[in-house]
Amino acid sequence: MLTGRLLGSGRTADVYELDEPAWVLRRYRDGHGDATAEAAVMEHVRGHGYPVPEVRTATRTDLVLERLSGPTMLEAFAAGLLDARAGGEMLAGLLHGLHAVPPRDPAPDPGTRVLHLDLHPENVILTPDGPRVIDWANAEEGPPGLDRAMSAVILAQVAVSADPLAGPARAVLAALLTAPSAVPEAGRTAEGLPEARRRRAANPTMTRTEVELLGAAADLIRTLLP
Repeated sequence: MLTGRLLGSGRTADVYELDEPAWVLRRYRDGHGDATAEAAVMEHVRGHGYPVPEVRTATRTDLVLERLSGPTMLEAFAAGLLDARAGGEMLAGLLHGLHAVPPRDPAPDPGTRVLHLDLHPENVILTPDGPRVIDWANAEEGPPGLDRAMSAVILAQVAVSADPLAGPARAVLAALLTAPSAVPEAGRTAEGLPEARRRRAANPTMTRTEVELLGAAADLIRTLLP
């Protein structure tokens, strides 16, 4: 299997074409990640009907995945193919669906669920068959409120920044927090906010400027929570 051109790069990994066009290679850089653990989570949620790419093989650094066609949610916003309200509600629905998946192993807390912990518009591909969620490197099991709070913090960091996408990010955030599937869980999202903020601050890929925005981001989330 030969790698081809670079298709995209994130904070910790690169994605390459393969000589087999139905698949791509996602390769971690600089000792980041554990692709075998990521693959196990993806196959677990996929087995419960959750929309993720199929995994073919995994080693510690390399993950061979089904190649998806379609824009990311962020690209769809930029192209005018998706509005902020619909995008925020889609994210809320994807979180709600994920938290219906049982944990991989029996947990002492019946509220424990699989968490993505990095679910935002760049990690959703809008395929002809519907949205698919990618990049499960941060996935673990825990309280769903933490997962919703983490998605909110990621959006809010952009919304309170000088980024040209600040306005759209705020609109997506508002829709995420007030979607019908999210409103009943608003209290748990608020409970998860301090831990989400702590984890985001401790993320080694964050810049100093991004960390400094966390206080304002948390304040914005609190004002938008129903």
